[in-house]
Amino acid sequence: MDNIHKGAVPTGNLAPQIHTPLIADVCNEVSRNGFVFMQPATVAALLNTPVPGSVRGWEDFRLTWDHLDQDAFMGDGGTYRFRRYATFFTEQGSRHWQPRPHQPHYQTTAHNPLNGGIVRHFAPIPVHVCEGLVFSAVMDLCCACFNVMAAHCAWHIEVHQFRIDASKGAASPTPEGVHRDGVDFVFMLLVSRVNVMEGETSIYDNDHRLLAKHSMIHELEAAMLNDERVRHGVSPVIPIHPDRPAYRDVLVVTFKKR
Repeated sequence: MDNIHKGAVPTGNLAPQIHTPLIADVCNEVSRNGFVFMQPATVAALLNTPVPGSVRGWEDFRLTWDHLDQDAFMGDGGTYRFRRYATFFTEQGSRHWQPRPHQPHYQTTAHNPLNGGIVRHFAPIPVHVCEGLVFSAVMDLCCACFNVMAAHCAWHIEVHQFRIDASKGAASPTPEGVHRDGVDFVFMLLVSRVNVMEGETSIYDNDHRLLAKHSMIHELEAAMLNDERVRHGVSPVIPIHPDRPAYRDVLVVTFKKR
């Protein structure tokens, strides 16, 4: 699942090149199995960048996770999650993503029994982040892939910056447990992982049979899921050195047909 490296590296603007071998490999893997894990070199190639250390704009992008707001809607009373949120859309068959006015986030209790069933207001992702090189490349990649796997769709897109802070002890990236997000596709990108262990991602089918487990430990590792076919969860992250900052930062992008 995590060794898709055989495709050619795309060049130029990614969006028009949806038939490059590497993107085709990723789409075929998700279509076949419902999910794929990708190593940093693969993700860097998909984003039309070199290795992680030289991704243009990566450091500025990564540092924006230092400016997230605490999630005040945790049903378990936890103070360990920090986040920002933005929404976008595409027209039918288009890969041109456009911002929506800022809006609250909502999930049903069926999809999020811990925090669902209420309207949740989160701080917006700043415009300069959304217009940045890395963010734009991620969005272009998602539009390219998901328009291959579900052609001629108009999309509602939600983007979440998450930090799970384990400085005070074990903290769960998915406190709601193994779940579906209630969308069509999900892309998860590991942005940073500091002084933590565990945090293993598990993938299950809709009959709750375990399909795969994988720990994303390197910046630019990613997972792409068909949310209608599989469920996912992440085990708690645990601080390695209790006297030091400890956290796991991810970007989550969801696409839902509208």
